[in-house]
Amino acid sequence: MKNYDLIVVGAGALGTFHSYFALKKGLKVLLVEKDNAPNEATVRNFGQIIPSGMDLNRWHQYGREAMDIYKALQQEADISVRNNGSTYLASSALELQVLQEMQAIHEGNGYTSQLLTQAQCQKRFPNIQRDYCVGGLLFPQEITVEPRQMIHRLIEHLTHTYNLDYRPLTTIKDCDIRNNQCVLQDTRGEHYMAPKAIVCSGRDVKLLFPDVFSKSGMRLSKLHMMATEPLPEVQMPGSVLTGLSIRHYESFQSCPSFAELQNTPYHNEALKKYGIHILFKQATDGSIIIGDSHEYVPVDQAETLDFGLNMYINELILTEAQRIMHLPNWKISRYWAGFYSKHPDEVFEYNIEDKIFITTGIGGKGMTTSAGYAKHHVEEILG
Repeated sequence: MKNYDLIVVGAGALGTFHSYFALKKGLKVLLVEKDNAPNEATVRNFGQIIPSGMDLNRWHQYGREAMDIYKALQQEADISVRNNGSTYLASSALELQVLQEMQAIHEGNGYTSQLLTQAQCQKRFPNIQRDYCVGGLLFPQEITVEPRQMIHRLIEHLTHTYNLDYRPLTTIKDCDIRNNQCVLQDTRGEHYMAPKAIVCSGRDVKLLFPDVFSKSGMRLSKLHMMATEPLPEVQMPGSVLTGLSIRHYESFQSCPSFAELQNTPYHNEALKKYGIHILFKQATDGSIIIGDSHEYVPVDQAETLDFGLNMYINELILTEAQRIMHLPNWKISRYWAGFYSKHPDEVFEYNIEDKIFITTGIGGKGMTTSAGYAKHHVEEILG
């Protein structure tokens, strides 16, 4: 039996950042991952780190702390962090009014933002359709990462620099408490022991603690996303969020005009039906990630979300994207679906005898907030 100070199950962003902060305390940490490498929500997103979109409570603060954590890690090793800002584009006077209100709110809480005129938006993003944008709001301090690179580089860095014991292709089938210790067993029959364990199992709710998850109230979300072929001639810095994103992100609910905007009909009701709002993020190879949609089911009905791609939804996304941007071509190099679990209380936490800590259901804010949240959660668990 192998002994550790802490065992973390699940090497997505949430699990890996919990491991990082335990390692910073000088602890001996085991991080196990059932797959060859993390390949779920942490690698299937835009790589946008946007505290500006988070609810103006602890999650906005977690996002701000996470930015500092990402930037500090980037000083230690190249984990693909770029400080290239986030821009929200308004397509109507009402959307612009909400952005103006948000700028005033952030001015009050010391979070830098800058209102942009239509001409300034056009200069920053020459490919905007002229009849779409009436103005914007820039958060210059916000960052992006490359989602297919960041987590792998981070784990490698933690392994080499902080002595993380990382074990991919290790599926934990049993996790319980014996003699005041957490004892975990993998499918090969190996056992691991630690005083405490943190389970960050993402959308995998049937292997460990299925009864807990079935009563958790979590939902599973499916997203449709795509990426163009490399377009190095296009200038699209940072995260680009559009009019429908202003309705989607929780922070804007704090704005006085949000209710009026929320009650304004969509120009295409199919976008509302499938939870579509348009985001753009140009990767380092020049390709542009475009998305996304949101379909939800209770977590214990996950099988009802078809694993295939709905090309009608992809066409809705692409058509709306073309209404916002003009590109030299719209050749799509790949389509994919992402899945994440989401909880009504913003994250699902379940504590078993102050030994086993189940932590998942962070929703679509994992890349932005996991680092900040994990910092505080590890402090609560380990002191």
